[in-house]
Amino acid sequence: MTKTIVHFLRHGEVHNPERILYGRLPGFRLSDRGQEQAKLVADFLVGRDVQHVVASPLQRAQETAAPIGAGFGLDVDTDDRLIESANRFEGLRVSVGDGALRSPQHWPKLRNPFEPSWGEPYVQIAHRMLGAAQRARAAAEGHEAVCVSHQLPIWTLRRFVEGKRMWHDPRSRQCSLASLTSLVFRDEQLVRVAYVEPAGETDPRVTGA
Repeated sequence: MTKTIVHFLRHGEVHNPERILYGRLPGFRLSDRGQEQAKLVADFLVGRDVQHVVASPLQRAQETAAPIGAGFGLDVDTDDRLIESANRFEGLRVSVGDGALRSPQHWPKLRNPFEPSWGEPYVQIAHRMLGAAQRARAAAEGHEAVCVSHQLPIWTLRRFVEGKRMWHDPRSRQCSLASLTSLVFRDEQLVRVAYVEPAGETDPRVTGA
């Protein structure tokens, strides 16, 4: 049987002095710390059998993927299915106790946390991410691939493949900045999920990530 590993890498820290939920908004680059995190992950992967690198089209994901591609002499492909989830609070502050969540005009968006009503349905996220995983597995068959994406899509994919309900408390996510969630395949069958934090533990509750 052929073993293939598809690593899902959450991008590094973003420069976001206004602390808004930036979602799919353009122009959000890595902070200095985020750039260092991307380099730490690239160093961590040295010696692995990475044959394919692909990223979300958003700037922060592309910048996180760049040192990995350079380190392995690979072009970084783009897969739109790896993009951050859509969110109706995009561009607003959503920290608990301040910002948009305190305004009654926004409360109807919170009516159904199981879907969720404020953004892209969890099932839709899971299906597109699984499609990206299968594409990367085929591209790197017998080797390893790195897919740079975002916290919620990665966490939703993990819960989906582990057979868990997709609605969840965001505070429970195991998907820190610059972390790797790895899907291990034997031929086309997923046999194991692994998780590691090459850049060290960070707060997984960072918004708009």
